Amino acid sequence: MGKTAKIKKLKKKIKKLQARLTAAQTHTHAVAPLAPKSFPDLPVIAGARFSAVKAGVKYADRLDVMLAELQPGTTIAGVFTRSATRSAPVLDCQAKLGSDPAEGAAILVNAGNSNAFTGAAGDRSVEAITTEVAKALSVPKNRVYTASTGVIGVPLPHDRILSRIDALKGTLTPEGLEQAAQAIRTTDTFAKGAKAEVKIGDRTVQIAGIAKGSGMIAPDMATMLVFIFTDAKIAQDDLQSMLSDLTESSFNSITVDSDTSTSDTLLLAATGASGVEVKPDHQAFRDALHGVMLDLAHQVVRDGEGATKFVEVRVTGAKSDADARTHALAIANSPLVKTAIAGEDPNWGRVVMAIGKSGAYAERDKLSIRFGEVLVAEKGWVSPEYREQDGARYMKQDELIISVDLDVGSGASTVWTCDLTHGYVQINADYRS
Repeated sequence: MGKTAKIKKLKKKIKKLQARLTAAQTHTHAVAPLAPKSFPDLPVIAGARFSAVKAGVKYADRLDVMLAELQPGTTIAGVFTRSATRSAPVLDCQAKLGSDPAEGAAILVNAGNSNAFTGAAGDRSVEAITTEVAKALSVPKNRVYTASTGVIGVPLPHDRILSRIDALKGTLTPEGLEQAAQAIRTTDTFAKGAKAEVKIGDRTVQIAGIAKGSGMIAPDMATMLVFIFTDAKIAQDDLQSMLSDLTESSFNSITVDSDTSTSDTLLLAATGASGVEVKPDHQAFRDALHGVMLDLAHQVVRDGEGATKFVEVRVTGAKSDADARTHALAIANSPLVKTAIAGEDPNWGRVVMAIGKSGAYAERDKLSIRFGEVLVAEKGWVSPEYREQDGARYMKQDELIISVDLDVGSGASTVWTCDLTHGYVQINADYRS
């Protein structure tokens, strides 16, 4: 082998090692075992273009800023964290909802820094970013929405983002949504996307969404960042009503660790480019939108930090739906229940404990508990038919259903959660390192 060939081979080897090092710095955690097999082939949403760049906000050599450009006529709805310490971007987005859709709009998102608990510096960062994006895309500043995710309490180095605005503008493309999904990740082990298609009359409407979320996930709106786009034509009030309603049974019904973020933002944009008008009571569209939202919500749980089990908690027979929800969340958020699931231990006593502590009404001697189809407990005691080996066998599955029938009314609720493992502790112990 000649000297030139050896040098070429060595350079290739160095390049590979550098790529591996970058991957290790970017994501020290393997892809979650519950992850989908691949990222979905998202449809083009007419009237929307996307781009993503490496700005070095925190991470070395990885996509960490995305931009969405939306055509004039786009209506935007949003729901946000109710945290008392919500971030500057959240407050800014909330103030801008309902702005005149006659003008174009933009959404810019960065990963690596949440721009939360940063005082006046946080407001200045939002102001600087929205001003530059508005100028670059020729849209009003009150139609530029931003979201930030990452470490709390560290000033956002927004100059790094500003230096990449021209690059973001120059690479906008209708096919850029998957790259945008990659750019908004923090501890996520995979990018999250979902889609739906709805036939309305003789025309088709498209819906596509992306999300990030893995830890600090608990229902109080949508504890994550989510961006959903459709080419349907929907009035802003109708869009907001639909989104707020459907959030309750999707993003507000998941929990990973019972902690609510300071930065939760869910924006839904309807470009109107299809020309198909949709009213809030259009059931086929509502079902399709809800399907996208639920898919993304479930993917967040499947990517729960350190998660190895996807768990559905069903509560029926409660005095009210609200009581059922309280019981379901008590079970889903219990560290003792979640660690038992991690250890594949059918410890139904911990479910009984969670029901008892929830504060909602229950009668001990009426409730029954099932793990999947296995009747575990009934009438205040273990079922005479129950065999521990049946419960243990069921708990080995990756996807579990815990069902509780309180038998005191007709209230019902379903929430989704995951197990609590050593991996969760490790990820969060090292998060700022």
